[in-house]
Amino acid sequence: MSEKWATIPDEKTIKETVDFLRNRGINVIAVGTGAEAMEKLKDIIPVGVEVMVGSSTTLDEIGFKDYLKSGRHGWKSLNDEIRHENDDSKRGDMRRKSVTAEYFLGSVNAISRDGELVACDKTGSRTGAYLYAAKNLVLVVGVQKITQNLHEALMRVKEYVFPLEDARSKKAYGIPSATNKWIIIEGEVVKNRITLILVREKLGF
Repeated sequence: MSEKWATIPDEKTIKETVDFLRNRGINVIAVGTGAEAMEKLKDIIPVGVEVMVGSSTTLDEIGFKDYLKSGRHGWKSLNDEIRHENDDSKRGDMRRKSVTAEYFLGSVNAISRDGELVACDKTGSRTGAYLYAAKNLVLVVGVQKITQNLHEALMRVKEYVFPLEDARSKKAYGIPSATNKWIIIEGEVVKNRITLILVREKLGF
């Protein structure tokens, strides 16, 4: 079953999915590699803006989080500000406010072939930004996350993504994950608010 959820689709499916996403008001940039996706991120995020990164194995894999920590970018990293705050109460307030960042970056857990985006969180730290709060939402997604329909997109999360994320959470934080908070984005009414960089590689899970 895991192979089904991690297979790169054919070019026809990728192109059809891109068309459906664009018809739903989502700006799509299709690239070949994670390295190209990284360069696109550098190009589209202006110097001086607030940047917040939600938990994303995909962004880890393309090197974006390391680049953000390096300080070479010229952005205002809200992740760094949160990480350097020692007061638990203040840090919690900062996390909640960060969902309104000028640029919020992350990924999704699945994309239906019809262009619906599915994301799931334990706490809502990403999904809270995705729906409305973030001024600009930039998503980097490997094409293996494309599914035949919305039902299969939901099943992909339950059968494939969650076990992997649960194992990652236990290893990284010593606590299990949970599929507490789901969102489905069927469309975007604000022009260019959502940019999805679709990578023709297997990235994240």
